Amino acid sequence: MNNLFTELENQNKQIPLAELLRPKTIEEFLGQSNVVSPNSPILNLLKTNRLFSMIFWGTPGCGKTTLARLIATKTNANFIEISAVTSGVKDIKDAVENAKMALRSGTKTILFIDEIHRYSKTQQDALLPHLENGTLFLIGSTTENPSFQVVPALLSRVQVVRLNSIDDESMQKIIMRGFSYLAKHYVPMDCEGGVLDFIVNLARGDARYALNVVENAYFASDLIDGRRNLTVRIIEEICQKRNTRYSQQEHYDCASAFQKSLRGSDADAAVYYLAKMIAAGEDPRFIARRLIVCAAEDVGNADPNALNVAVSAYKAVELVGLPEGRIPLAQAVIYVARAPKSNEAACAIDAALTDIENGKDFAPPMHLRDAHYKDAKKYGFGIGYVYSHDAPDFEQQFLPDELVGTKYVKD
Repeated sequence: MNNLFTELENQNKQIPLAELLRPKTIEEFLGQSNVVSPNSPILNLLKTNRLFSMIFWGTPGCGKTTLARLIATKTNANFIEISAVTSGVKDIKDAVENAKMALRSGTKTILFIDEIHRYSKTQQDALLPHLENGTLFLIGSTTENPSFQVVPALLSRVQVVRLNSIDDESMQKIIMRGFSYLAKHYVPMDCEGGVLDFIVNLARGDARYALNVVENAYFASDLIDGRRNLTVRIIEEICQKRNTRYSQQEHYDCASAFQKSLRGSDADAAVYYLAKMIAAGEDPRFIARRLIVCAAEDVGNADPNALNVAVSAYKAVELVGLPEGRIPLAQAVIYVARAPKSNEAACAIDAALTDIENGKDFAPPMHLRDAHYKDAKKYGFGIGYVYSHDAPDFEQQFLPDELVGTKYVKD
């Protein structure tokens, strides 16, 4: 009965075009030439039928799931696919038992975990012994930086493979595949000039998004004399909002450019990167934290009020949220960008930390040590200290004996 219901469900599913057009071979896979080029290290390993555990890190729609399936096909491996959103330790245990059974017939198993960054530490730890003893091989996919989202023990057992956003040339080929498929299986179509480039620009490296646009626009277009008439206007009406190009890497790149623009006193550039991050859905508190860091690190004591302005912007954003929070953020960004700059505080603390890390980790002079407990005097602690408010002109030593004369702060 369950098989009957499953068959009926499959018959009535409307399978998305992006799923229908998933590449069936490595040779059909587009957009990741750095990973699957003819002589790439990964492809050479696969040719020897060698498997290894890895995590694919890349933007949505760049081919992480597709590549995992193709690797399983190429190596004749048993492929188990689960999502970190809906699975847990029990699913991992079930996969392990499945993998053990496959090994008895000489078949290796790939466990593919989509959005692996959503797994808790406990769930990630549950994978470790089975990767260690070779029961199965893991391929995880994530849009988040694995260095921050995956536990170190798991990272040490996998290779992180960075997948790029789909380049424009590959994206054009993918879109044309979509057009060809629809025209072949339904009715022919005519495309207005500029449609292809418009969809490429909209997709911003996301092949799934591009094919969804192709499919929706095709069926929403006018049917004239047995042909679909696809225009830019139809796509604009369907999509309404542009998909901002903002990959995981650009998250870091924009944050870096934002802070460097503030440091370089370019208020226009700083406001632009602020707008880019807001438009891409960046957490405004993250932006405000970057602003606070810059106010302390790059403005510092040249204008101490910059730190107050930045902290106030953070509190304002927490209070009102977006979209209103964009205004106090912009106000603070302009203030910090225009403020005079001094990195004296950052240089001073970094120099002192470097000295300590390099072995200059010395105890305070005896007269500065804590003398508030009964036996302190017996050890000589606090003897000879002069209360500075009582004798502001009295000169006494504050640095450790070994560092007398060291300057961390310019006079």
